[in-house]
Amino acid sequence: MKLLMWYLRVSLVKRVVAGLLLGASCGAVLWYVSAAFGIKTEIQQALRYCSPFGTVFISLLKMIVVPAIFFSLVGGASSLPLRKLGRAGGKVLAWYFATMTFSATLGTALALWINPGAGASLDGWKELASQFGSQAQSLARTEVSKTVADVLEKLLLDCFQNPFHALANANFLGIIGFAILFGISIRLVIEASEDSRLQAKMHMLIDLCDACMLAVNRIIDMVMNYSPIGVFFLSMGIFTVYGPAIIGPYVTVLFGVVTGILFLLFAAYPLLIALLVRKHPYRIIAAVREAMVLAFVTRSSAATLPVSIRVCEEKLKVHKELASFALPLGATINMDGVCIHLPMFAILAANMFGISLSFGDLAMMMVTTVLAAVGAGGVPGGSLMLLFIILGTLGLDPSQVAVIVALALGINPILDMFETMGNVTGDLLCTYSVATLEGLTEGEIGS
Repeated sequence: MKLLMWYLRVSLVKRVVAGLLLGASCGAVLWYVSAAFGIKTEIQQALRYCSPFGTVFISLLKMIVVPAIFFSLVGGASSLPLRKLGRAGGKVLAWYFATMTFSATLGTALALWINPGAGASLDGWKELASQFGSQAQSLARTEVSKTVADVLEKLLLDCFQNPFHALANANFLGIIGFAILFGISIRLVIEASEDSRLQAKMHMLIDLCDACMLAVNRIIDMVMNYSPIGVFFLSMGIFTVYGPAIIGPYVTVLFGVVTGILFLLFAAYPLLIALLVRKHPYRIIAAVREAMVLAFVTRSSAATLPVSIRVCEEKLKVHKELASFALPLGATINMDGVCIHLPMFAILAANMFGISLSFGDLAMMMVTTVLAAVGAGGVPGGSLMLLFIILGTLGLDPSQVAVIVALALGINPILDMFETMGNVTGDLLCTYSVATLEGLTEGEIGS
């Protein structure tokens, strides 16, 4: 009991970071032992008994994300006056697309500078591709036909569908679409009717959603107290399986993507906040570190969403009306990290297959990257499927696409950690900035 009380008294961020570092260390040791003694199969079989303790953590987060999105969005959309909701929503969308466009430009510039796959490193890339070739070939046969038009069509159809089907299948766009419309409808009845009894009924619906959200928050607290244990087993599994998978040619891609994301987090975002909001940007980033660490480990914006909403309301003091609208939307469409990642492999493909890219080709690739990133869906590894769209615009055939996807498979788990952290941080900083501009914050950060 004393051990449990001590565990609960330690800061959650410290517990999660400790779990991440201990898990990574244990995984690295296991990888080294398996390589040194040739017992890789035996260690991976033993991991099957440990991995459920990590995967159940992801399942717990996914369990609460759907009710958290629904109740928070209905409550938020129905509580905010329609004129203010429309103005704030427009600013949120503008911010998301502006930062994705900047990220795609930054990712392309970094890719051209690093120039992966050029010259002597080409043989190393081809050798790496052979390790994941069969898996990539099967993916290419099913995904290469997708275009930007297909993605946009699917996005529009997913926004408006049977709400019960969307809830059962965790279709976040469908949940967001219905919840916002339902909340706006409640608000329309309140603002259009002069019948006090009818208005009271609508306010009862709002109060019901608020009460449900309070109960969901209690579940989130319980899940987060388990999170250090789940993080330990997740990170141990990743590092045991992949080990130092970023050696050799992968160093260039990892350096480019991580440099771009860290530049976004600690230079571009802070400058934007300082100019627009006139607030201390690094204090804001420090306040959301809990969500950043969790996003890094889970590799899923959607799974991190319940924690992001709580951090936004409790640490950044953003009104729940805006937080419950902007963050679920951001987890679905705002993919700044993905926009840095995709151009890196596109330039690699151009170098490997001798494709000359003009300025117009690069501009089209950036536009396609932004539009395709909207369809990433906030799930682990979502950016991998988008490679088929980006590479298709370069004119690659299915076998060539399979080679590049094979290379991406080898490093995607590591890149995905940094990408998701960048995506979630961007969502939170956007929400806070718009809330400050619209007067939808209350109190000092972290108080």
